[in-house]
Amino acid sequence: MGLHGDHDMGHTVAGWTGTGAGVLGSVVTGAALARGAVIGVWLGCIVIALAALTTWVLHLAGWGKASGPRPPGRQHWRMRDTTARRGHPGCVGCRLAGRRGPRTSEAVPVAVPVRL
Repeated sequence: MGLHGDHDMGHTVAGWTGTGAGVLGSVVTGAALARGAVIGVWLGCIVIALAALTTWVLHLAGWGKASGPRPPGRQHWRMRDTTARRGHPGCVGCRLAGRRGPRTSEAVPVAVPVRL
């Protein structure tokens, strides 16, 4: 159990890597914009695009996570996601890579007896 109890903060290697690279690209873009260096603005934009691509590749390699909270034993941010190879249900990134994930069954209404 971590500092936040059993709450899944959603931190992953893919997320932190993408965030760090995205912040770096934003800093480069902002500094170049302030200096009036057009090439630096383009360089920063390229770094931001590479940050998104890197995050996606790491997610597909199992260093991200599916939507929703993880079980308490799998919440450490450096824990690899073993279900990523099949794809996560409802995940746009997995769908873009051609991974559909396990099919979720349609909800079927069930009659429940009412107690008074």
